[in-house]
Amino acid sequence: MSESSNHEIERRTSFRLDMEKELIDVTWQDNSGQQFTKKVACLDFSKGGVRIDSDIAMQVDTPVTVIFKGNSPQRQELQGKVLRCIKQDTGWFEVAFIFDSKE
Repeated sequence: MSESSNHEIERRTSFRLDMEKELIDVTWQDNSGQQFTKKVACLDFSKGGVRIDSDIAMQVDTPVTVIFKGNSPQRQELQGKVLRCIKQDTGWFEVAFIFDSKE
């Protein structure tokens, strides 16, 4: 997979929340139209996005829905897209999402 070339987007000046290893749900559709829903480990969360560990690579710019507390009355869904996907030495992928702006 490739990294985003827009380094300004990746500079985070907003509030960040450590959610190390918290499980969240992510849904997306690949280029062939196959729908995926995965429970993944969240590495960190900020107002602008989230970073996860995944056993599946995701294409940059793929639209995603990130679901926090999926089985709870406090369930929250945020829309975004894949900002970068980097294969780790372990064979897993570090995937960063940027959330859509609320205008």
